[in-house]
Amino acid sequence: MKGRADGERGQTMRQLVVRKDELAGAEGFDRAEVIPLHEEVEEPRPARGMRRAGGLLVACGLGLLPWLYVLATGLPATATAAHWPAAWVGLDALEALGLIATGLLAARGDRRHALAAAATATLLVVDAWFDTTTAAAGGDFATAVAMALGAELPLAALCGRLALRAHSARDTDDGEA
Repeated sequence: MKGRADGERGQTMRQLVVRKDELAGAEGFDRAEVIPLHEEVEEPRPARGMRRAGGLLVACGLGLLPWLYVLATGLPATATAAHWPAAWVGLDALEALGLIATGLLAARGDRRHALAAAATATLLVVDAWFDTTTAAAGGDFATAVAMALGAELPLAALCGRLALRAHSARDTDDGEA
């Protein structure tokens, strides 16, 4: 239901139906029952497997926190990568694929575009981060910042907006019955 107030989210409507034969007898009206139009609906509890997966992911994320310190204090300031061009070409190829998939799915009205949009937004933000943090001082850094601010981050914001809009539309559709 579009245009609902936030306080009405997750509520369902009930309808009182009176049949003509009940009106003809008209005997039970002194025992009439009031049925509320809005009733709180409890969110279903996730399945045990989903709860376990969620717990495992949280534990892994917390386990990575000490590793961040190890990386921050132990990595060298510079490094040589044997497959540097393949890494960047691969990342940009994934971004192109994500943008194309998101665009095609969105143009067709396929709600799965939200998945492609979320993944593509993530790739674009990662690209902007690594471009700017690995660029040499001077012209390379200026180019990286220009690309981040002029292309990668605005496209990431657009993809993020598409993903969130699809999620919001799903919640709205689920509320209507």
